[in-house]
Amino acid sequence: MKKILIICDLFPPAFGPRMGYLCKYLLKEGWEPTVLTEDQIDTTFSFMTNICKVVAMPYYSRKSGFWARLQRAFFFFLDLCFSYKDRQMYKEACRILQKQPVDIILCSTYRDFPLKAAQKAAHRYNLPWVADLRDIIEQYAGNEFISRPIPFGLTSLVAPAFKRHSLCKRNRALKAASAVTTVSPWHVEILKHYNSNVHLIYNGYDPELFFPAPKVTPQFVITYTGRLHSTAMQDPSLLFEALALLTKEGFLTPEKCRVRWYTNAASQQIIMAEAQRMGVLEYMDIKEMAPAKEIPAVLNSSSILLLLTNQEVSGGPKGVMTTKVFEYMAVEKPIQCVRSDENLLATLLKETQSGLAATTVEEVTTFLRHHYAQWQNQGYTTITPIRSLTTTFSRAQQAHQFIDIFEGLKNQGPKLRPL
Repeated sequence: MKKILIICDLFPPAFGPRMGYLCKYLLKEGWEPTVLTEDQIDTTFSFMTNICKVVAMPYYSRKSGFWARLQRAFFFFLDLCFSYKDRQMYKEACRILQKQPVDIILCSTYRDFPLKAAQKAAHRYNLPWVADLRDIIEQYAGNEFISRPIPFGLTSLVAPAFKRHSLCKRNRALKAASAVTTVSPWHVEILKHYNSNVHLIYNGYDPELFFPAPKVTPQFVITYTGRLHSTAMQDPSLLFEALALLTKEGFLTPEKCRVRWYTNAASQQIIMAEAQRMGVLEYMDIKEMAPAKEIPAVLNSSSILLLLTNQEVSGGPKGVMTTKVFEYMAVEKPIQCVRSDENLLATLLKETQSGLAATTVEEVTTFLRHHYAQWQNQGYTTITPIRSLTTTFSRAQQAHQFIDIFEGLKNQGPKLRPL
């Protein structure tokens, strides 16, 4: 059996679907993964534990209060100035590799940690390595790339320097990688500046979990699953305007139509403020983030699946291809995207015939009217996408894409560059 060491910032039970599903399907194809990651409080993907051997490194205290915040601030600046987390992860990677040789190293992240650890480990043990970028800093409209607020209100002060520092570290590591994988054509074009061997492997869906199983529902349900970073990144205003207009016309009522949000506390505040501002608060059902295992049932019990983004312009989001769009496609429910990015996401929805990326309120109201009528007639909604296209986003097929890259690099041997 071929062996791979996967070094990543997130892995189940935390929110790490890309690497979690990859490991699941690598095992089915004769690869044995060992995962080295950061220990996280998040348990969103708890159903995916025990897939393979995982070493989770605790960097921060899980306690709350002043001293815990002070400790997190101390280690944040220690990491910023001296790459503390990468150094510790590199040492652990070496311990793993001394006990169990592997054929290749894969490092997955959305920022820069733990690319340096993977680079140094690959260099020391003369191994090829692949850098997988799920997201990149350049795609965000503002400081949304910072995953949690910097302690003591220092986020806005520290963010510019942190961004420059993180990009510098990431780009140095990418230049040394044997190959780079990423999630959209826009990302490929950006990352080609730092490594010519860049491969596109979209995010996707697990076909064993996500498939059409429509449920009859007593209400017309518009569903959103996931977080909102900011209204600059994800703007729900077209939907809210459409709801207000259809309410005024008497076409929709809160008794028959609900907008359900499965999201975190920070996102809930954004949603409630915007809904109240636009006079549609009575339509909102706010719920906690649903465990990943429950998402397929949530989607199949919905009438419309909501995607939130914004126009791809200077100061707006760029190249965003979230996992949810592919999971939405898999259950074959109509997808309403607001506001259209007028680029890759809109093209994807049009080509697969999975939904509408709207640029006007009129488009949203027409879409809602059409599918509301379908729901009235049969108690549920459904679509027929171009399955020859949507099936290419299966996690099983994407594992083969990764394997083709791994096999090619194994046959070539490592091409190491100076650290």
